[in-house]
Amino acid sequence: MYGNAPFADRSVGAVELSTEQRRRLRQDLVSVAARTRELLPNDFVVGSELSEGTEGPRARIAVQPPVGSIVSADYAPDADAETTITPDEREDLALGLAASAALQVKRSMDDVTQTAR
Repeated sequence: MYGNAPFADRSVGAVELSTEQRRRLRQDLVSVAARTRELLPNDFVVGSELSEGTEGPRARIAVQPPVGSIVSADYAPDADAETTITPDEREDLALGLAASAALQVKRSMDDVTQTAR
């Protein structure tokens, strides 16, 4: 009945970010992506996106290793937070993504080596 209404895809408790909070979140995503790129060789592709979900904004940072599966991290911001992602969280995200992407390559290479034997 309300499928075409502008509020139809939003949950009652959906997070709404101010323009300033959304700008900071984009900056934080760019910062995490840049730090992740610093930690990895150029063969890895790193990207980020900010999209709208049913619960509000969703941030995602993803790494495509040269071989293996894509590794990603999602972040759901809190409308009451003073900053969107703290500096420590940004560093943890970048380190975790880089390590996971490197592990994907290692696992993929191990699979190829075992198959070749």
